[in-house]
Amino acid sequence: MNEFTKYYFLGIGGIGMSALARYFRAKEFNVAGYDKTETKLTSELQAEGIKICFDESMQNIPAEFLNPHNTLVVLTPAIPTDNKQLKYFQENQFTIKKRAQVLGNITKQSKGICIAGTHGKTTTSTITAHLLYQSQVSCNAFLGGISNNYNTNLLISPESNFVVIEADEYDRSFHNLSPYMAVITSVDPDHLDIYETPEAFRESFEHFTTLIRPGGALIMRKGLPIIPNLNKTVKLYTYSMNDGGDFFAENIRYEKDEIRFDFVTPTERINDVRLRIPIRINVENSVAAMAIAWLNGVTTEEIRTGISSYSGIYRRFNIVFKSDKIVYMDDYAHHPSELKASISSIREMFPGRKITGIFQPHLYSRTRDFAPDFAEALSGLDELILLDIYPARELPIEGVNSGLILNDVKLKNKTLCSSENLLSLLIEKKIDVLVTFGAGDIDKLVPKIKNQLKKMLPI
Repeated sequence: MNEFTKYYFLGIGGIGMSALARYFRAKEFNVAGYDKTETKLTSELQAEGIKICFDESMQNIPAEFLNPHNTLVVLTPAIPTDNKQLKYFQENQFTIKKRAQVLGNITKQSKGICIAGTHGKTTTSTITAHLLYQSQVSCNAFLGGISNNYNTNLLISPESNFVVIEADEYDRSFHNLSPYMAVITSVDPDHLDIYETPEAFRESFEHFTTLIRPGGALIMRKGLPIIPNLNKTVKLYTYSMNDGGDFFAENIRYEKDEIRFDFVTPTERINDVRLRIPIRINVENSVAAMAIAWLNGVTTEEIRTGISSYSGIYRRFNIVFKSDKIVYMDDYAHHPSELKASISSIREMFPGRKITGIFQPHLYSRTRDFAPDFAEALSGLDELILLDIYPARELPIEGVNSGLILNDVKLKNKTLCSSENLLSLLIEKKIDVLVTFGAGDIDKLVPKIKNQLKKMLPI
């Protein structure tokens, strides 16, 4: 990619694409792109000097990006094949690379720490990046969420050869990477529109383990139903929350607004670690991140300081509003296993309180493939408000709608509602703890829900 001086991103507003765009902008290349909708993130990119258009007509491509000899086009899988700008670039012999291919090239030139898994990878990669970045080791990082510590999804550290990358399994993207070290957090089947069977999904993770470079390491959650296929010089470590392995936590306890635990490694113990994000599942994610940090020379005191100063990720267990009467949280959970873990963790945070969930299913195919599992997970709530499916990159599938989930939810209090009618429905509810879940555009409703809840408080 060294021959290119300009980078044009099709789907620049995506969380992964925007991190790459910021990276090349930071390297002082000329960067521009297209996205279908204007968002807070695209506005931030524009403020950073990146040109973005929201109409796919090729006339909107800046003139300086029309030379196929010096412009690399970076593509996200979410862009449809009939996109007019994509067709223009294809017809005029531009070099077009998938986002994963560009990331793969970056890992080949550095010590890539690649975090994979159906769920947990964004949190684990963000904690890992924070632990390394605030230590003498430091790192670069492409994150799958906006870090609250740095208010960005990109960390740049020119003096470090480490790069933390969220390894995305969609479309087998993570097969383009060349990890120095890898983490696998979970392999619950997903994206069956791509993989077709759970077995093929798990096999893709087994293939991912073959890509770890000689002399590297795999840190895998204990008990995962895959068999790693490692180079004989690659070391295998296991981790768990509190179920043993090479790395695990002991003496987990809640104290006020934090969780404390002891971190156990193969050769030492770090006692009384403080995690300020009081979500139990984050103990497991922290153990994986601390294992990576420990294996790469981050000191005991740096690990302790890093975990206690970690402040979370946008839309991962965010407390949006809290009063004496009402708590409102927002979470990105969009897979049945994520929802189940999220709801369980929230119950631990607020024992004995009524939990109302608003869930927006993401993708017709995922709803079709996992409707019973979604219903089981959502049955862990006290009350459910179920929104329409967010289609993202997909066209509707006949017979697939949110009712597939609702029918099997074992709750007396469950309602199907459109996004447009949500606020008026909330007025009728007695809210104690409210949580919005989903990976679609439900985040656009968060400020409106917050304002509505404030109005519902007694004067």
